[in-house]
Amino acid sequence: MFVSITSIELKSPLNFFQLSLYALNIVRQLKSSKCVEFKKRGIWTKHYTMTLWENKSDMMEFAKSGAHLTAMKKSSSIAKEIRLLTLEADILPAWKEAKIMLKKNGRCLKF
Repeated sequence: MFVSITSIELKSPLNFFQLSLYALNIVRQLKSSKCVEFKKRGIWTKHYTMTLWENKSDMMEFAKSGAHLTAMKKSSSIAKEIRLLTLEADILPAWKEAKIMLKKNGRCLKF
């Protein structure tokens, strides 16, 4: 199984409203996808997600389609930084562990 851990740091707290709109559509897409488990957390300008997938192809199919793809194309307008980490695991890690792994090993996109 595969875990995807992401964080987004917004350019401004006012971008939260746009992020919320993107997130609403992405969660709808997730509910109709092959995602096994999903968690989100965030406050102010820093937000995190974790998803668990049976296989990498299901995860990539989700990431490169629908509301998620739309949001990723527009992310540079609201985000200062996005971090991404994919790893093999059977369960989602605890938030504390996930944040440490993401900061240490995650791929970082700066805008």
